[in-house]
Order: sequence, then C-alpha cells, then structure tokens
Amino acid sequence: MKIIKNILTKFRWQNNRILTFSVHLLLWIASVTLFYVLLSIVVDMPAETELRNTNNKLNSEYNKMSERYEALTEVIDNVVARDENVFRKLFESNPYDLTIDDDEERIALHESLMDLDNDELLSKLNNKLQSAENDKDALTRSYEDMMYAHETTSLSIDCIPAIQPVNNRQLTLLAAGKKPLINPFHRTMREHHGVDYLIPEGTAVFATADGTVQSLSEKNTTHGKAITIDHGNGYQTSYSHLLDIRVKRGDKVKRGDIIALSGNSGLSFAPHLHYEVEHKGLRVDPIHYFFLELNPEEYQRIIRISLSSMQSFD
Repeated sequence: MKIIKNILTKFRWQNNRILTFSVHLLLWIASVTLFYVLLSIVVDMPAETELRNTNNKLNSEYNKMSERYEALTEVIDNVVARDENVFRKLFESNPYDLTIDDDEERIALHESLMDLDNDELLSKLNNKLQSAENDKDALTRSYEDMMYAHETTSLSIDCIPAIQPVNNRQLTLLAAGKKPLINPFHRTMREHHGVDYLIPEGTAVFATADGTVQSLSEKNTTHGKAITIDHGNGYQTSYSHLLDIRVKRGDKVKRGDIIALSGNSGLSFAPHLHYEVEHKGLRVDPIHYFFLELNPEEYQRIIRISLSSMQSFD
C-alpha cells in the first residue's frame, strides 16, 4: 500500500509540473502575442510605413488635382455662361459647342471612382484634368475668334448696357433677380422681368450705356416714374419707380450719366430701382451684361445673390 501511495503521489506531482509548465507556456505565448500586437500598433513596420507614406502622398495628389479640376470647371462654367448668354449675342456669332458634365454626370463619376485603386484613380483624374484643360484652350480660341468678330464689326461697346445702374461695388444692393418670384401685392409666383436694387430714395441712377432717351413716364402708373433709353443695335434699358427724372425725351446720354434719382413711385413695395434690359425685343438678364464692372469671382457672387432671391419689390 505504501508503494502504491508513493507512485500516486509522484504521478500527481508530475501532472502538477506539466500543468504548471503548460500554464506558463500559454501565458508566455499570450504575452508575446500581445506585445507584438501592441508593438505593431505603436510602431509601424518598414513595409507598413512605406505603404502609409505612399497612401498619404497619393491622397495629397488626389486632393490637389480635385481642387484644380473643380476650379477649372467653375471657370469654364462661368465663361460658357457669358459666352452663350452675352458675348455671342453681342457679336451675333454662334456659341462654341462645349460639352460640360452636368451635376448627375459628375455624381456618377465620383461614385465610379470609389471602386478604383490608387493608380486607376489618379489616371482617371488626370484624364479629366486634361479634358478640362482642352476645354479651357478651346474657349480661349473661341474668345479670340469672338474678339476678331468684334474688331471687324461696326458694333460699339459703348452701346451695350455693360455696367450696373447704381453704385453697387460691394454687391450688397441687389435684392431680386430676373426669374419667377413671389409678387408682394398678389402673393403669387410671377415672372420678374428685370432686377431690383433695394436702395434709399434719392440714390443716383446711371445710364448703363450711350443712347437716346426714348420715353418718360411722369405719371403714377404701375412702374411709377420711369425712363426708357434706346441704345441702338437692338438694345433698350428701362429704369422704374423713380423719385426724380433728370433727362428729357430725345436727350443724348453717355454711360455713367446720372439720369434720375431712385424712389418708391408706382406699384412699389419699398424704395428700390427696377432695371430691365431688352435685346431685339426680348427681355434678357441684366446681370449677364455687367462685364465692365465685375471680375469672374464677383460675377459668380452676384449670380448666387440673384438666384437666392425669393420675392420681388414690384
């Protein structure tokens, strides 16, 4: 019995040693694994460092190229708008047929780029940038052709209503654009055929181009006291809701001449100037003709102001 007891005691002792060794081994393996995981989190391996640097460089290049592309498309959109809406009409030449992606196409493009790897992404973006550069070069050539047409035609720039009718260098006075707006008297959406400048009574109103005073309205009609100027070459401008008229019918005026003081006459919701431009019998957006006063950034800003307006003042 004593021998069996000794054997059992020795066996249990050996099992305890094996168990203790196994536990220590597992703890050591776990510690090494945990150390490696923590080390990989805190300290990048050379391959990981290189990959991260490459990704950061690619992301930086992508962001720069994206900003450049957006800037190019904004400039092109601006030039195209003027090219189609103003300059081509002035010199009676055909607009350059330039294909610009619309919003849906741009969204689809961005969604398709999400599935590309870095090399494919940069290649796609390079192609888009090259396309934008080509469009810009084409517009430059189109502009040169247009200027040649201007130089060879008898049309005088002085007859084009190319400035704002009031002093609005800060672009803060425009209150309503040419588009359907809520009429303050009828409380319904109605077509607004010009632009409204919200200004105090007695503000100087300028002729926007050389011309001849065609008609005056001194009566308290819908437009109140108003002036219409014929600039020739199919251009006419009108100035409504005036306080005081400083010209007579048949007077010759120059761009920048003070022709009236603004007021609140006629069917007017508040003191303001209503200004319209007609070309060959069609009312056009006066904003597109302010090219002698506005640089591209200011033009974009005044367009946004016009589009944000909700109510007219007449």
